This record gives sequence, structure tokens and C-alpha cells, in this order.
Amino acid sequence: MRIAVLAGVMAVSAAEAASVSLDLPGDATSETVNYDCGGQKIAATYINAGDNSLAVLKMGDRVVVTVAVLAASGAKYAGQELIWWTKGDEATLYDLHNGENDPGKICRKFE
Repeated sequence: MRIAVLAGVMAVSAAEAASVSLDLPGDATSETVNYDCGGQKIAATYINAGDNSLAVLKMGDRVVVTVAVLAASGAKYAGQELIWWTKGDEATLYDLHNGENDPGKICRKFE
């Protein structure tokens, strides 16, 4: 299945982003979930196709494509300097620029 995602190249704004097509095996599914991260809104589009999982994070004008990585629990995604870790109706956004002791930003799902 071929899907198209909006991918920010080197953290450019969504207005400057390029359209990227990916061929993924099997039947791909996608779902967009909105989160409130203490006043910052993030729309996360989860794309799943077999063993391949992506989360495309839209934060204002910025778009970051993340890919699933090994996690002890929940679903963990990494892209650019960000880690997006979800469990249930919550997610935590980590910025690797803040170091390994970064407590992250707690995000809660909303409609």
C-alpha cells in the first residue's frame, strides 16, 4: 500500500514541507489523535502497516515524522531530537536537547 505523509525536512515549517510517499507492506491504517501538552497542542497521526509504525507529529507549523522503537511498555517513537512515548490516553514528549534527565512534557488526549 502506498501512503503519503507530510514530512518536514530538517525541521522546516509545514508550509515549506515536502510531500513524501512510502510503500508499506500489507494494509496500512492511520488514526489522528489530538493532545494537549500543557497549552501546546499536538496532532499525532499514527500509521501502522505490519511491523512498520510511524507517528507524524504536527506541532503548530512544525511537522516531525517519528518511527516506532523498542519500548518496555506503551509505544515509543523517535524522530529528529524528539521522543514521543504513548500509553493509554497520555503521551510524553521528550526533547533530547534537554539531556537524559529531561522529565518530558505530559500530553493528554482530547477530542
